[in-house]
Amino acid sequence: MASNSVKRIVKDIVIVCVCVAAIWIGLQAYFGAENPFYVVSSGSMYPALMMHDIIIISGHIPFEDIRVGDIIVFDRPKDGDKVIVHRVVSVFSDDPKTLRTKGDNNQSSMVGTDFPITEDLYHGKVIHVVPQVGYITKILQPPVNYIIIAIIVGVIIIREITKKKKEIKLDDSDFKKSESNEWNEFSKDQEYIESKGMIDVENKSDEDLDNKKTKSDDKTPEFFIDKDRESEEKKE
Repeated sequence: MASNSVKRIVKDIVIVCVCVAAIWIGLQAYFGAENPFYVVSSGSMYPALMMHDIIIISGHIPFEDIRVGDIIVFDRPKDGDKVIVHRVVSVFSDDPKTLRTKGDNNQSSMVGTDFPITEDLYHGKVIHVVPQVGYITKILQPPVNYIIIAIIVGVIIIREITKKKKEIKLDDSDFKKSESNEWNEFSKDQEYIESKGMIDVENKSDEDLDNKKTKSDDKTPEFFIDKDRESEEKKE
């Protein structure tokens, strides 16, 4: 029983993980980016983008089609260890195509941060903005996310234990119900047999009385029989 519960829990966790992975892969394919979602973490693009806004990018838009005024996501040119979202302010060079960007709330472009932006640094163009939803990701930072995962796993375990207890109770109630039905059937059979026996006894008693009465009626004393014979002989 315990092994079956563990198997069910593992099965549920695997199903959830597979579903999440399938959804994520589907989103990557649909938006054409390794990570289609980013959270704005600074005010450099204010007022177009606010802190904790979630931006959705499309990697299907080619780098060659990017124009001045587009908001794009790219790796920082200096070291590539940070992802930046800024607006394109000019085309720095055409061969190869190189862009200059700037934050709407910044006074100027910074070398190594805003330019030069080449195709190998490009992630995608911003196509949608979901305001303030990024607060959720801030809340879900460690250790809160681990606590939530532990709670989810705990709920799954409790659900399986409760389900198993309910199954045991149902089995016990079915067994008791079956015993009760068998006893009721037995009682009915006994009542039927007893009632049938009483009827037979009553019928038998009535028949015996009738037979005795008939026999008593048929049994005439010999004295009266002889008298009848003598009277008949005299008449003759």
